[in-house]
Amino acid sequence: MATFAYISHKQGKADDSAAELIAAAKKIDASAPVTAIVVGSGIDGVCSEAAALYNEVWKIDNAALAYPNAEVIRKILVKMLPKGSVLLVAHDTFGMDLSPGLSIKSDAAFVSDVVGIDGVEGGKLKAVRQEYSGMVSTHVLCDLSTGAVINVRGGAFKPETAAVGGKVVDKSGEAGDLSPKGRKFLEVVQAEAGEVDITKSDVLVSVGRGIGEQDNLQMIFDLAKAMGAEVSCSRPIVDAKWLEKPRQVGTSGQTVKPKVYMALGISGAFQHLGGIKGAPFMMAVNKNPKAPIFQVADIGIVGDILEFVPALTEKIKKMK
Repeated sequence: MATFAYISHKQGKADDSAAELIAAAKKIDASAPVTAIVVGSGIDGVCSEAAALYNEVWKIDNAALAYPNAEVIRKILVKMLPKGSVLLVAHDTFGMDLSPGLSIKSDAAFVSDVVGIDGVEGGKLKAVRQEYSGMVSTHVLCDLSTGAVINVRGGAFKPETAAVGGKVVDKSGEAGDLSPKGRKFLEVVQAEAGEVDITKSDVLVSVGRGIGEQDNLQMIFDLAKAMGAEVSCSRPIVDAKWLEKPRQVGTSGQTVKPKVYMALGISGAFQHLGGIKGAPFMMAVNKNPKAPIFQVADIGIVGDILEFVPALTEKIKKMK
């Protein structure tokens, strides 16, 4: 069974998911070599990064691939992947666009938003995914006999750090037709700038719907000030117009890479976690002991943030 990982990248740098996908692949078969696939234009640097983690890297470089068009890349992968292969893809907006159609075209199984892998038994992959906004963990068996496309949730697997030093193989000439039929890239619209740039902050105190009311947000700002942090939030807070859009973390908000991330009253849906890169030290506080945020947190506290936050703020002030 050949195993591959699709490597997302931006501005000449491989996404953090590259190290997470190889970790997920080792849960399937720790001894099997894994091949990375890098598609784009001017991607030598990304290929070098991937080669540090993967046994082999397939480089598919063409000016027509400067922007990742799932329609075009799907055709390339259907053409180039061996029959019965397992492909791991990050469960982000691009992965959700690419993978379902790819599984159909390849006649392969498809599992989305995987947060855990318990190995393979009898030719079937035992995977864990979440439903109902993370309230339920579902254990599924995926038949690998005809191959599979597996979308892996960001942050669900500890990034692989062991250096491999694999080789880069230029497969650009095998890509085939690169002309899009149904869609074409027009432009990138940059997110609106705010007074605070949370993407530059090393410490973020992030708040979700667990805050209850807009008036309670002041305690979050008090805690952030005591910690020397910036305040960020999940989408429901922006939708309610309690905080401005530039403070939102997630796939439809900002992508952040702090050293410390405190999630207060945030359930931890993949749309939110998809905006957190770099494997920060994460602390989570939530009243629901089954909240998915606890699966990726380094420290998890089951409690009411309305009680916890003022107590922590006071404690930090006394320590100073």
